[in-house]
Amino acid sequence: SEMCIRDRKKIVVLGAAESGCGAAVLAKKEGFDVFVSDMSKIKDTYKKMLDDHGIEWEEGQHTEERILAADEVIKSPGIPFTAPMMQKIAAKGIHVISEIEFAGRYTDSKMICITGSNGKTTTTSLIYHILTKAGIDAGLAGNIGNSLALQVAENPHPWYVIELSSFQLDNMYDFKADIAILLNITPDHLDRYDFKMQNYTDAKMRITQNQTKDDALIYWSGDPIITEELKKRSDIGGELCPFSENDFTLNQDECCLKGRHNIYNMMAAKIACEKAGIAEDVIIENIKNFRGVEHRLEKIGSVNGVEFINDSKATNVDACYFALESIKGKCVLILGGVDKGNDYNEITPLVKEKCSALVFLGVDNSKLHRSFDSLNLPIADTSSMADCVKACAQLAKPGETVLLSPCCASFDLFKNMEDRGEQFKENFKKLKENK
Repeated sequence: SEMCIRDRKKIVVLGAAESGCGAAVLAKKEGFDVFVSDMSKIKDTYKKMLDDHGIEWEEGQHTEERILAADEVIKSPGIPFTAPMMQKIAAKGIHVISEIEFAGRYTDSKMICITGSNGKTTTTSLIYHILTKAGIDAGLAGNIGNSLALQVAENPHPWYVIELSSFQLDNMYDFKADIAILLNITPDHLDRYDFKMQNYTDAKMRITQNQTKDDALIYWSGDPIITEELKKRSDIGGELCPFSENDFTLNQDECCLKGRHNIYNMMAAKIACEKAGIAEDVIIENIKNFRGVEHRLEKIGSVNGVEFINDSKATNVDACYFALESIKGKCVLILGGVDKGNDYNEITPLVKEKCSALVFLGVDNSKLHRSFDSLNLPIADTSSMADCVKACAQLAKPGETVLLSPCCASFDLFKNMEDRGEQFKENFKKLKENK
């Protein structure tokens, strides 16, 4: 037996959150020797999951000799390649994959995969909504839902709807999407791609890899970068299914999802569900009744005639652009956080037209001042959500909207964008109670 223990392949999982723990459980089930390591603290729920499956873990450190003894490393999407441990792994030539790539080895289920700089979560959630309403047994995974690897290990479904970030795609090689959706490619996360747009674009285009003529690639034909990439690449194997706004035949007033950007999300979802064999009337009925995603243009109520909207998911400039475009009348816009190499010139004309005031919410608002001071709008600087909501309440006039659509990541002041949105909602509630 000693011989076979030595021969068991060693898998090391870096990062012990949803994706990492799921990958560890699947690896253990498939007979690997598994070790999980996280530089940060591991949440109690995840510790329990690892303990229940008899998986060894460590937190607050990376034990180098154990990690570098791996045959393969499954890396959390949040860890950049520049991290010292990743550099050592690369120097040793150890293969690094994502949790999605690993899970894909152990399932033959149909995969509907969605990527793009904006609209991923809405489109993914909408497709999942339509599939389940149509009676299809589907799992929701990737950037949202539960770990794909965990579902493959313990609760398998014949279909998966998977939201993929560029970071997940970076470490995917043999995985294949049966139905791939590429919504758009606009500058985002450039800080992780040496500030080179082409590197980020290449990551997004990986969603097309390994597709054959039985597979479909659904994409927005109006995106200049996608159009250019498809011309350059001779290796695209899937059936090309472009869509443009002219193909949209629904009456948007009858749909819960509003705004021009949601037309693209609804169209992509409709084509994907047709490819999955769902009847058109079922698709349309469930597009109309889909209520949207939390923290994405989420109306949270009004106080003193001012409507408050939580768009905490707007972590890049384009998302904020769409949000501003969808607002009727004037608004007080909340901006700020960790800037990912943003170019605010894209929204300056809209800010000029739509905003009566700006509230900056961040540890360092200097770049925002450089970008917006020249507009001569009232500006409040805040560094906590409580102060931010107070400032908004003072600046906004009846009939106006307060819009949290920050353009930035949230890690300077919040745990994540959900935490930012929750705090916005809590402080709004307090404001309403004390008015």
